[in-house]
Amino acid sequence: DYRQFQSTEQEYSVVENKVSREFVVTNDKNIEPWNFDSISVVELQEHFKRMNEDSLMHSPEFVIKPRSHTVWENQCVRLHCTVTGWPDPRVVWYKNNVPIDPLSNPGKYKLESRYNVHSMEINKCDFDDTAQYQVSAMNAKGELSAYASVVVKRFKGEVDEFLPAPRLSEYGITFQTQIVDRFGVSFGREGETMSLGCTVIIYPALHRYQPEVQWYKDDVLLTSSKWYNMHWSGDRATLTLAHLNKEDEGLYTLRVSTKSGYETYSAYVFVRDTDAEIEGAPGAPLDVRCLDANKDYIIVTWKQPAVDRGSSILGYFVDRCEVGTNHWIQCNDTPVKFARFPVTGLVEGRSYFFRVRAVNKCGMSHPSRVSEPVAAMDPADRARMRGTVEVPEGIIPEKPQELQVTEATKNYLVLSWKPPGEKGLEGVMYYVEKCVSGTDSWQRVNTEIPVKSPRFALFDLAEGKSYRFRVRCCNSAGVGEPSDPTEATTVGDKLDIPSAPIVPTRNTDTSVVVSWEASRDAKELVGYYIEGSIVGSNVWEPCNNKPVNATRFICHGLMTGEKYVFRVRAVNAAGLSQFSPESEPVEVKAAIASPAPPYGITVLECVRDSMVLAWKQPTFAGGADITGYFVDYREVIDGVPGQWHEANIKAISERAYRVSDLKENRKYQFQVRATNMAGVGIPSMPSDTFLCEEWTIAVPGPPHDLQITEVRSDSVVLLWKPPVYQGRDPVNGFYLDIKEAGAAEEAWRGVNTKATEKTFMKVNLTEGETYVFRVRAQNKAGVGKTSEVTEPVPALTKPGTKEIAVNVDDEGVVSLNFECGDITSDSKFVWSKNYEQITDSSRLTVETKGNKSKAVFSSLGEDDIGVYSCLVTHTDGASSSYDLSAEELKRLLVVSHEHKFPIIPLKSELAVEMLEKGRVRFWLQAEKISGDAKIEYVFNDVAISQGEKYKMNFDKNTGVIEMFMDALTPADEGTFTFQLKDGKATNQSSLVLIGNVFKELQKESEFQRKEFFRKQGPHFVEYLSYEVTPECSVVLKCKVGNVKKETTAVWYKDGREIKADEHLGFTEGVLKLEIAQISKKDSGMYEVVLKDDRGKDTATLNLKDQGNSEFFNCQIQFYSNSSTPLKITSTEKGIRLYTFVNIYNDLLQVTWHYKDSAISFSDRIKSGVVGEQLWLQISEPTEKDMGKYAIEFNMGNGSLRREVELCGQAFDDAFAEFQRLKVTLKYLSSGRARVAGGLPDVVTIQEGKALNLTCNISGDPLPEVTWLKNEKEIASDEHCILRFESGKFASFTITAVSVSDSGKYSILVKNKYGTESGDFTVSVFIPEEVGGKKK
Repeated sequence: DYRQFQSTEQEYSVVENKVSREFVVTNDKNIEPWNFDSISVVELQEHFKRMNEDSLMHSPEFVIKPRSHTVWENQCVRLHCTVTGWPDPRVVWYKNNVPIDPLSNPGKYKLESRYNVHSMEINKCDFDDTAQYQVSAMNAKGELSAYASVVVKRFKGEVDEFLPAPRLSEYGITFQTQIVDRFGVSFGREGETMSLGCTVIIYPALHRYQPEVQWYKDDVLLTSSKWYNMHWSGDRATLTLAHLNKEDEGLYTLRVSTKSGYETYSAYVFVRDTDAEIEGAPGAPLDVRCLDANKDYIIVTWKQPAVDRGSSILGYFVDRCEVGTNHWIQCNDTPVKFARFPVTGLVEGRSYFFRVRAVNKCGMSHPSRVSEPVAAMDPADRARMRGTVEVPEGIIPEKPQELQVTEATKNYLVLSWKPPGEKGLEGVMYYVEKCVSGTDSWQRVNTEIPVKSPRFALFDLAEGKSYRFRVRCCNSAGVGEPSDPTEATTVGDKLDIPSAPIVPTRNTDTSVVVSWEASRDAKELVGYYIEGSIVGSNVWEPCNNKPVNATRFICHGLMTGEKYVFRVRAVNAAGLSQFSPESEPVEVKAAIASPAPPYGITVLECVRDSMVLAWKQPTFAGGADITGYFVDYREVIDGVPGQWHEANIKAISERAYRVSDLKENRKYQFQVRATNMAGVGIPSMPSDTFLCEEWTIAVPGPPHDLQITEVRSDSVVLLWKPPVYQGRDPVNGFYLDIKEAGAAEEAWRGVNTKATEKTFMKVNLTEGETYVFRVRAQNKAGVGKTSEVTEPVPALTKPGTKEIAVNVDDEGVVSLNFECGDITSDSKFVWSKNYEQITDSSRLTVETKGNKSKAVFSSLGEDDIGVYSCLVTHTDGASSSYDLSAEELKRLLVVSHEHKFPIIPLKSELAVEMLEKGRVRFWLQAEKISGDAKIEYVFNDVAISQGEKYKMNFDKNTGVIEMFMDALTPADEGTFTFQLKDGKATNQSSLVLIGNVFKELQKESEFQRKEFFRKQGPHFVEYLSYEVTPECSVVLKCKVGNVKKETTAVWYKDGREIKADEHLGFTEGVLKLEIAQISKKDSGMYEVVLKDDRGKDTATLNLKDQGNSEFFNCQIQFYSNSSTPLKITSTEKGIRLYTFVNIYNDLLQVTWHYKDSAISFSDRIKSGVVGEQLWLQISEPTEKDMGKYAIEFNMGNGSLRREVELCGQAFDDAFAEFQRLKVTLKYLSSGRARVAGGLPDVVTIQEGKALNLTCNISGDPLPEVTWLKNEKEIASDEHCILRFESGKFASFTITAVSVSDSGKYSILVKNKYGTESGDFTVSVFIPEEVGGKKK
C-alpha cells in the first residue's frame, strides 16, 4: 500500500512479500519518477479551496499523480492519484492508450474512487502487464491526463518461466516467512570488510527444513567468490563483503524462498574512497573490464572515479599482470584520457589481469580492483574450443555483411561485420583492407595472416585523416568478393562528453531523492555522479562513488534539518560532463504518509433525525498536519449492516460532527477517516451500533475531546470541551474523576469537590503510577453522563523535558521562552492563554527560531493575568505552562523597571579612611561594572577633577573607585559624591562631612600627620604601661622602634631622673623598669625619654594615688586575690580565725565581720597581722560567739570576702581544743618552746651593710630551731650565718646585704610541748648618688 511505503524511513529499505502483495521500487532509469514532496503548500491550499463547492468551477487538476513501479512477477501493484475539480471529474484508466474495462478480465483489475482519491489495482502481474498506464480526468471545464509505468521483472539467472505461485506443500503446510533484524542503508570505505545480515523467521518451524536463500546486487544473482561470502545459520542469512571496492556499491537484496512463496528485503550499500597515499591524489578508477579480446590485443575499459579531490584528472595508466605471476607491467607511457585503451604486445594463448590508476597534478591514485582474467586468443579459436563452430564444405564464400566501425578513437579503430550467410562452406577467414578517403587505392592491412573472427582492431592510423574500410572472406577454396565499403571515418575520439542534466529534488525522511532529465546528446553513456553540499558551506561531497544508470537516485547520510543543494554530471568513456546547475535548496525532513485511522467514536447528542459524533485523533498523523476528517454511516437492520454512505463531502477540521438526514428509531454505525497532505487514510473500525432517538434527559450530555498535556512525574493537565447536549439548563460546572489504570470501577474518585467552570485542570499525581481520567458536566438538574475515559497516562517526566522560562531583557521587555529538543521540521509552537490558542497579537507577539519559541508581551498589565501554555506539534507531547498570577505580575513589573532603568550594584557605599601622613582616602566598590564605565566626582554640587589637590583612581578589575587628598582644611567641609554610569545603568553614593564629624576627621588627619613625622626618629610603638608580677612587683614597660646604637633612654619619677640606659640592650624593642613590693610611697608621675640625633619621643605614666587609683586598685586586687580561705584554729587564749596573703603592705585594707556586721574590737576580740597572716582572736569564747565570720578586702572598685562558719561541730571542736590547750599550758607552760624576744618587725638596711639579729629561746626539752625565708627553709652558709648557742641564744647574720636579701623571715622553735614562731621583714635599699633617695 503506497501509504505504508511513504512512511518508511529509507526508500530503498522496502520489504517485498509475494503473499502479502507489497511491492518494491528500484532505480530503473526507464521509470518515470514520482515526486510527492514537490507539491507546495500553496498548491495544497489552492486544492482545498477548490474543494469548496461555493467556489467557481474549474478544470481537473492532479494534486498527486500516479507513481511508476517496478514489481516482481505474480505480485500485485496499485496506482493512486488525487484529482480535484468542480464539478467532480470523471476518471478513466488506460493501458497503452486502450481503456481498461475491469469486467472484460474479472479479477485482474480493481478500480476504486473515494474522496477524490482514485486507485487501480493490478492483480498477479505478469510480463504482459509491463506497459504505460494513463489516467484521464474530465469535467465540463476540460480534461487532464497523467502517466505512470509498470515494469514486471524476474531475477536474472532464472529460467524463462513464471515464478512459482504460492501453493501448499506436499504435506499441506503453508509457510509464512518474515525477515526481521534487517540491515539498513550502509556506508563503508574501500578496503574495509562489511557484513549484511537479516534474521529470517519461518512458521511453522520444521526440523531440518532448508529454505532457498539468495543474494542479489542490482538485480544480479551473487555467487560465492573471493569478494562475496554467504552464510546461512538456520535462522540468519549473512553476506560478507571481504574487501570493499567501489564496484560493490549498489542495491543488495536478500530473497528467501519456500514452497509457499518468497520474501525479499533490499537496502543500499555506499562505498566511499579510501584516503589517498598522496594528499590531493584522485580516487581510484572502477569497474575495469575487457571489452574486446583478440590474439594480439585486448581493449580494456573502465569508469572514471567521482572524486578528484579538487584537481582535474590528467589521465589514466593501465597495468597488466600475467596470470600465475605477481609482476605488474605498465602498458602506456603517457596518461590516456579516454576510458578505453587497447593493450598490445601480449602472448597469444596466455591470460592476463588488468588494473587502472588515475593521476592528477598532486599524484597517483590507488589502483583499481583487478579485472577478471582474460586470454589473448582469437575469438574464433575460443568458439572452436567451446565446440560451437561447424565445419562447412569447400566453397568460395560470399562477401561479408553489415560492415561498420564500432569504435574510433585517436589510438585505435574497431571494425565488425557479419559472416556470409551460406551454410556448408569450408572454414572462413577474413582479410581487411583500407583506403584513404578520396582515393581508390586499397591496401590490405593483415597481409600475412587472415583473421578468423568477424571483428578486427586497427592501430597506427594517422590522427585526423579519413579512411574507408572493406573486408573479404577467404577459405581453402579461395578469396571472395569484398564487402561494401564503410563511410569515411575520421581518426579521433568519437564519443562526445554528455551535456549537463537539470536537477529537480524532493524530500524523504533522512535522505533526499534527486531526479533529473537524461543527457540527450550523450553517446554510450556510462552513468551519472551526484554531489551534495550544505547550503552556505561550499563543500561538495559525492553522494555515489559508482555511476548510476537511472535518472533518479536517493542520497543518504544527510543531516536532518539541514538544507542541501545538489548537482549532477554524466560520464562516458570520453570523460565527465560539466556539472548541472545547482538544485534549489531542499531541507532534509521526514517523508509524509496518510494518517492512521481515528478511534473511540461516541455520540454526544441525538435528536430525531441527526446525531452528533465525536472521536479521538489518530495515533499516527503521517508526518504532516491532519487537515480534516470524513465521516461515513450505514444503517443496521436486524443486526445486518448495509452499505456505507458519505456524511460529508468537504473535510471537517473538528473532531465532532453532526450527521444529518437520519431516520428516527433506526440503528446506525459510523466510521471516520483522517486526511493530510498525503491523502485520505484508511477508515476506523465501525463504531458501536447507536439508536437514533431524541434525548430528553434533564442533565447534560458527556464532555468530549479530552486531551492530556504537560505530563510530569507529579502532575498532568487535562483539557476538555463542554457537552454538545446541554440538558434542560446551561452547564454550570465540571467534575474531574481519576483512578489508577487497571483498578476496578469502584476506584474512581473525584479530583475536585466543587464544580469548576474552567475546561482545564492541573491534577497532582504520584510518580510512577499510571492513571486514567474522565469528566462529568453538571447543570441545575444535576450531574450528567461521564465522558469517554482517556488513554492510560504514566506519571513520568520524559528525559529532556523543559519548562517555560520567563525572561526580562535589557529594555525591560518581558517574554515567555520555551525550548524543545525533539522538534521536527514540521513541528510548530502553539501558544495559548488559559488553554485557548492566542490569535490576537496586540498584547502578545510570538517569535520562533529553530527549536526555540518566544512569546513577547507588548505592555505587561493586569489584562495579561492567566495561564500561558505552549504545545509543540509533531512531537511526543512536548508542552509546558506558566501561571502569570497577580503576585507574579507585580514581581515582573518590578524586575522590568529594574532592567529598563538599571542600577549599578554597589558592594560598599562611599566611605572615608585615614592613611599615613594624614592623607584621606574616599572610596567605594561596585559589585559589577565594566571597563567602559564613566565616573564623575562631585564636591558640594561642583564637579572636581584630577589635579594637585585631588588624585582619582578606578580599578576596572575589582570595581574599586578612589579619591585621595593629602590633608583636610576647613574649606573641605561639605558633601562628597561619586556618580557612576555604565551604559544604561547608573548609581551614585554621597558622604556628608560637616560639623563635629568633619572636625574629628580633620583632627585625626593632623594627628596622623604628626605621627608620621614622629616615627621618622626613635619613637614609642607602645607607650608606658604596667603589669604586676606573681612576686607582687610592678614592671613599667614600653615598646620602642626605629632606634639605633646611639639612641638612649632616660627614666624619670616626678621630674627626677632615676635611671639612664645609654646603651640599650633591650630585647624586641621593649624597655622595662621594675618596682619591687610597691607601696604608696612609690606613687608618682613616671616618664621615659627616648632620644638621639634624629629627635626624641616621650612616654609618661601616672601612678599617683589620686591620678592612677586604677593602678593601686589593681595592686590591692592582686593582693586580695592571693588570700587563702578563712580557717579556724585554737590557742591557749581562745579561738583564732586567720588567712594568709602573698604580701601584706599598707595598701591592703580589711574589715572583719560577724553575722554581716562590722566587728567592734575590744580586749576580748582583737585583730592583727603577723607577717602575711591576718587574724582575728576571740579570747575566752562562749556560745554567744557562734556564727558566721568574714574578712572583707576593700579593692577600691569592689571587695572580696572570705567567710567561715563558727558554729556547730566546728565551734565545739575549736572550743574543746581551746580548753585542752588552756589546761595543758597551765601545767606545761614552763617547758614549752618559746621565742622570748629581740626580733624587730621590720629591718630597713642599706645595700652592702652587715645585718645581725639575736633572740632568746627557752623550753624544756631543748627546742629545735628552724629559719624560714618567704616560708621556705634556709640553711647556714657563708652569706647567711645561722647560730643557736648555749641552748638560749639564736642569731641571724648577713655579712653584706643585697637587694635579693629583701623578704619575710621567720624563726620557728618546736619541742614536744608546743611550737612558736617569730617573724620580721628585711628591706634593702640602694642609696642615690645625689640626695640619698631610696628606691
